[in-house]
Amino acid sequence: MLEPLPPAEAEALVQALQGVELRDIGGQGWLRQHEYVEKLNMHGILSASAGQEQLLTELLVTHAKIPVLIGELISVEIWKHKVFPVLCRLEDFKPRSTFPIYVVLHHEASIINLLETVFFHKEICESAEDSILDLIDYCHRKLTLLAARELQKQAEAMEFEISLKALSVLRFITDQVESLPLSALTRMLNTHNLPCLLVELVEHCPWSCWEAGKLKKFENGTWHVVPPEDQMKMTKLDGQVWLALLNLLLSPECQRKYHFDGFNKGQLLKLRAFLTDVLIDQLPNLVEMQRFLSYLAVTDPAPPKKDLILEQVPVIWDHILKKNSGKWEAIAKHQVKHTFSPTEEELKLQARRWAQTYSLDMMEALAPDKPRCRVCGAEAAKRCSRCRNEWYCTRACQVQHWQKHKPACNLMAE
Repeated sequence: MLEPLPPAEAEALVQALQGVELRDIGGQGWLRQHEYVEKLNMHGILSASAGQEQLLTELLVTHAKIPVLIGELISVEIWKHKVFPVLCRLEDFKPRSTFPIYVVLHHEASIINLLETVFFHKEICESAEDSILDLIDYCHRKLTLLAARELQKQAEAMEFEISLKALSVLRFITDQVESLPLSALTRMLNTHNLPCLLVELVEHCPWSCWEAGKLKKFENGTWHVVPPEDQMKMTKLDGQVWLALLNLLLSPECQRKYHFDGFNKGQLLKLRAFLTDVLIDQLPNLVEMQRFLSYLAVTDPAPPKKDLILEQVPVIWDHILKKNSGKWEAIAKHQVKHTFSPTEEELKLQARRWAQTYSLDMMEALAPDKPRCRVCGAEAAKRCSRCRNEWYCTRACQVQHWQKHKPACNLMAE
């Protein structure tokens, strides 16, 4: 059985985390930092499963690294929206498949997964300090994307999973509403109107869909067909939305600050249709939500007092934009020349480094459940003997998938 990292190694990795300039994303120093983050991410998952995540929490707080990780998230997001489109338009840009965007997305996924593991703890939330505003904004953007993708029938696997992780992080932030700074509360309730956005997620439930007459739900990183007897069962993602709503609507401080105008009230009252006995049996705290909504339906809460509030801006987002504004093309050209034109030897060297980080034993230890067939989704016991990456339930499924799998299998085998 795999064990978490030794304390000294975990501390060394935490200490090595540092902010990276936008132009250096994808470079050798940034790739090393990605390896550090990924090792800490896997360490955090193993520690949490063993009930030993307190050490990692203490290290991140002691060395003040939560703002650094949030800064990395914001840098990656700005790079995706400002630099990558310019990069793709440059004639000299000849990427190896989708290497740049894939690596950057994977880095973003690793960071948000690490934050999801540790943000359960109050001291982590407090150690974010002013960067909590940047994280709230980040989560809001991801949840807006999540809701919009359901409405537009679009989905991109890794972005989808990142957005789901952001939902969990946001729910953990709402757990601390009583101790959050006023600016954070104002940002969640008034700037972003998160209660109404969460109602939209309850309505459209992007992690659930009907396909060929069967209900499918997204859990533990994959879509599963839900048997009829389990279709009313609340998933972890459903629970995160409802818990965030409970935190934001039932807190006395939030009720004083939220504007229950006609639109907001109408949106919130839509929740009553979803509060069935079956749902409340699974999350009994929702009885309080039901009572609150019954009260809201027959009253008009007083509008919040218009106190003089100087709204804080997200410091990290603002700083990166000001520092790099007007330089997007210059950054893209620098990255074409120095970062995203690797030689065959450099690619092989990086592949070897990643192979050491992502060992098969580690991947299997982190897997939430038994492997599933790549073709039909059934429980799988057979694995591709050449690359050892794909799983199948029968040889028939393996043969059926071979033409699609062959290019990736050849690359991994090399």
